[in-house]
Amino acid sequence: MHSAAAPGLTFRDATDADVDALVVLIESAYRGDASRAGWTTEADILEGQRTDPEGVLAVIESADSRLLIVERDGRIVACCQLEHRDDHAYFGMFAVSPALQGEGLGKTVIAEAERQSRATWGISEMHMTVISVRDDLIAWYERRGYRRTGQMSPFPYGDERFGIPQRADLQFELLVKKLG
Repeated sequence: MHSAAAPGLTFRDATDADVDALVVLIESAYRGDASRAGWTTEADILEGQRTDPEGVLAVIESADSRLLIVERDGRIVACCQLEHRDDHAYFGMFAVSPALQGEGLGKTVIAEAERQSRATWGISEMHMTVISVRDDLIAWYERRGYRRTGQMSPFPYGDERFGIPQRADLQFELLVKKLG
């Protein structure tokens, strides 16, 4: 599906064939030295992996979830998870190619994700969790209309599927946005 709001971009649901490319994209946006090319890097607070093929495939195959892919010129440049949860949608697994960060692509993707969630599920609220020490990222979401709730959940210390923490104070904060 082409977007009139984003000429040159195609939005579609991920398939099993996209798993490897999605893992590479997500890892590049958050982990390792390659992630330092963009501003979303978590390389200073987490080492190891951000996701794995099994985690990506689980999102693709879940009945209540979609993994939205954004392509430009046939290349995957961004993605996000949308999951229907009762009266709201959960927004996660958001990644934009580090080489394209800072060009407005993230704003376009999140706006389309919100639009599709409202249209598909009729929900009026989007939820997400962000590592609470990621002040720059939280501020970016606040500029998109998300609000901090102060509601925290623990980081899964000891489960290397989510990375190897480099500090002891990591936790997730719930951010919420009312959708118009």
